[in-house]
Amino acid sequence: MLIVTGGAGFIGSALIAALNTRGLSDILVVDHLGSDQKWKNLTNLTFADYVEKDDFLALFLQNKLTGPVEAVLHMGACSDTTETNASYLIKNNYEYTKLLAQWAADADIRFIYASSAATYGDGSAGFEDDEQKIQNLRPLNIYGYSKHLFDLWAHRAGLLKKNVGLKYFNVFGPNEYHKAHMRSFVLKAFDQINAEGTVRLFKSYRPEYKHGEQMRDFLYIKDAVDMTLFFLDNPHLAGLFNIAAGKARTWNDLARAVFAAMQKPPKIEYIEMPDSIRNQYQYFTEADTTKLQKAGYKKQPTPLENAIKDYIQNYLQKGEYLLGA
Repeated sequence: MLIVTGGAGFIGSALIAALNTRGLSDILVVDHLGSDQKWKNLTNLTFADYVEKDDFLALFLQNKLTGPVEAVLHMGACSDTTETNASYLIKNNYEYTKLLAQWAADADIRFIYASSAATYGDGSAGFEDDEQKIQNLRPLNIYGYSKHLFDLWAHRAGLLKKNVGLKYFNVFGPNEYHKAHMRSFVLKAFDQINAEGTVRLFKSYRPEYKHGEQMRDFLYIKDAVDMTLFFLDNPHLAGLFNIAAGKARTWNDLARAVFAAMQKPPKIEYIEMPDSIRNQYQYFTEADTTKLQKAGYKKQPTPLENAIKDYIQNYLQKGEYLLGA
């Protein structure tokens, strides 16, 4: 059996869809469905059972899980970078993950978990996925810090010698529709263009970056899933790894690609950045993917324009927001 936490979420549900295409359905899905629409991500999927995250916590702490577990894909977390309740994030993202990781270690179960590019902060310490250097990183928000705190703990506890932490960069694609303001800008831009014919981007407040020329490492969900399952297929691999395209592109590039996929002329408006995020804004992220490549992953990520075209023309414009059957 495989356990996928956050299994109704964006990356978690996309992982289950990919596992289903492999003919795998002996999967325990763990999540907190709450009152949003992410339950719909489960409707296209096949799995053995679903358990709410608090009930799952009780099950593994009391050793009441039945059947052999091959691996845990721990994608569950609050991923809202604007969340300000530090106590909630530490409890949900750090303490819960510690308990689950320790349980998996004690039971000799493969543990693959989601870290984040937010751990890199402003990038001044680089974007290299080297466990020996993570103490130099300074995240810009409490979400990033909650992820960073677990990376540090896992490294000190020796868990990264047999398990894997994946630092996801800016992932976009089907199954993200429920994420409200945390949806990718590809989906937001698609909606803006349909509604108003215009895309709005934040102005730059640094002279070295023109408006819209701030850069991110964008990655299509299909590539993120493929990279993640590479570590399930290769249980000898361990440590921290960047999950990214390895090539930074501008917000202007992304916006123009959305217009092109929708076959509309580009119309971009630059707006003021809210004061609440101005001091925490990342102007540049670009993953070093050398370690991933040296580990044996040789596939090239889908080029940004091709990925956006697939997402828009084969999903969004067809009213289809989900991966899976």
